[in-house]
Formats: sequence, structure tokens, C-alpha cells
Amino acid sequence: MTNKKQVGLIFGGSSSEYEVSIISASNIYKAIDKDKFDVHPIWITNEGYLTSEEDSFKVLEDHGYTVAKGDKPANLANIAELANRPELDVLFPIVHGNLGEDGVLQGLFRLIDKPFVGVDVLAAAVTMDKEFTKILAETAGVPVAKWVSIKRYEYDDPDNEKLSYDWVAKKLGTTNLFVKPSNQGSSVGITHVVDDSNYADALAEAFKYDDKVLVEEGIVGTEVETAVLGNDHPIVSGVGQIINAKNTWYSYENKYSDDSTTTLQIPAKIPAETAEKVRQNALKIYQVTECSGMARIDSMLRESDGEVIFNELNSLPGFTSISMYPKLFEEAGIAYGDLITRLIDFAEERYAHKKTLLHKHD
Repeated sequence: MTNKKQVGLIFGGSSSEYEVSIISASNIYKAIDKDKFDVHPIWITNEGYLTSEEDSFKVLEDHGYTVAKGDKPANLANIAELANRPELDVLFPIVHGNLGEDGVLQGLFRLIDKPFVGVDVLAAAVTMDKEFTKILAETAGVPVAKWVSIKRYEYDDPDNEKLSYDWVAKKLGTTNLFVKPSNQGSSVGITHVVDDSNYADALAEAFKYDDKVLVEEGIVGTEVETAVLGNDHPIVSGVGQIINAKNTWYSYENKYSDDSTTTLQIPAKIPAETAEKVRQNALKIYQVTECSGMARIDSMLRESDGEVIFNELNSLPGFTSISMYPKLFEEAGIAYGDLITRLIDFAEERYAHKKTLLHKHD
């Protein structure tokens, strides 16, 4: 009988970040401490089909591997298949994007009473929505880029002033804008807009992914990121810098493509006091959004005055070979495999604490 903990590694999912999730899961599987953990991969296909453990292992080795769904329902109604697997001690979800890091899976884990890596339900839902994260960051005293939000019903009204590039540019005080879905990650659905020529197309693209779209002022400056790890007493890594050889924004392709022109500079070559401000802001945002486990916080250093402007929070950052989160903690002295172990420990710590809370009148 083994004393190893049984870990369910959940990846894939019905998300625009499906491929990134598979690569992240493959990296985690290769790096996890096999002396401490037995890993049981749980692959959710892009169509929503829950696969067998055999197929789950295969796709970790061959990211292009596919499986026919047969006569099984193409959703998690076939979750009963998990009954055929060993009893799992802890779940490690690495399902990026919608239905993965927005509180949906986290709610399921709470219902089945299992500890799980990453943020809890509330933090997942709040931080997936870029507007709510901005609002909370402001309450913590952290500067954010100015923005206008557009709801679906407003977009469907041809007379709504928010559909005018000139109106939005005047409202935000700049012609340099980013149009993005409020609930997406990995720069999916985002368009850089500098004049009226592609504003309508940018809105249409963003509304493919969400019913709420943000139009933000573009901050000219340096993009930096920092990582946070822990529950009640989290630690903050150093600061990394995004350097793009083509001097363009950090798009999906630049994050994950083999042909990426982007490099990560760790640590960032910025003044020590600026790096400390980035770290302080990151901790404030992590705590005000009630994160636990982990998160990566992205900021801009405004070129004109050096002010640190919060960009967004990623509660389930990528674990690919070129991802910033594990590299930042590697620089801080926590190796990739040790980082995974700590995340599992924090998941169990939070679970144990919640078991002490009363849910009935005492």
C-alpha cells in the first residue's frame, strides 16, 4: 500500500486556452515529485468530453492526440467515469479560461468535498472578471488604467455612444486603446486600437468571447509581472519584465508561440524602489481579491512618470516552459517541482481550515 498522495491533474476544457492548458499540465506532470505523489491525469476535451485515464496520459505525451467521444455526452455529465479511478486526495486544476478559473470548477470541488490547488470560488469568479478586479484594486489604493465597460445590451443598441471610437477616446483621454473581453485570459480576443479604422471590428471580436467588453486606455511603458504564493501569509516573488523585440503588445502568440519575439527578463532591470512598489501593489491586490494558493499580477510602468499601473491578475497562471510564474519563483530559490509541492500543501492547508468552520447554528 502506497503512502503517496493521489493527485488528480485536471486539464483541457471548453476554453480558448485549451492548448495552453494541455502544455501546462504536461509540464506539471513531468516536474511533480513522483516520490511524494501519484498523478492521475483528467483530460477534458475542447468539446467537454471527460476522457479515460489512458487517453489522458496519451495527450500529455502527444499534445495533438485526439479521442472520439463515442456515444458519451459531450459535457461533464459523464463525470461518473471518475468513479472508476483511485480515490483522489487532492485536485490540481490547470484548466485555463472560462469554466476553469472562473469559479465553476472550484464550486464543483467544494461540492464533492476535495482540497484543490489555486484560489477558492469567490476569488476565482472575481479575478476572472477584469472590471471587478479593477474596482477592487482601486479600493486597495492601487492605480489602474482608465476604462469604459460595454454590456451586450449596449452593444446591441446602434445609437449607444460607447460604440463611437471618438466618444470613448475623449472619455479616456487618449486615442491609444485596448479592447478586450472582460472574462478571458492569455490575451484572447484583445485588439490594440489607435484610430477609428478597426474599433468596430475590435468590439465584434471581443464580444465573441464575452457579454461584457472593456475599452481601456493604452499605457505606454514597460510591462512587468510578479508572482504570489500562499494563503493567509503569502510570499511575493521578484519582478520580471516582458521584452518584445518587435515592440508590440504581449499577444497570445507572443506568450505561447514557438516563434515568439518576446523574452522574459528576470529579474527586471528597473529601479529597486519601483520593483518594491510593484511587489507591494501585487500583495494588496492578492489580499483584497481574497486570493489563496497562487496568482500572477501584471502591471505597467508608465513611461511618462514611472507610476506603477495595475493591469490584470491571473489566478491560474501558465506553467509552460516559457511561463513567467514558475520562472519568477525559480529565481527566488523555489524550484519548479518544489513549487508544485507547495501549491498542493497550501490546498490541503486551506481545506483543513475550512473543516473547522461551522455551517450550522452552534
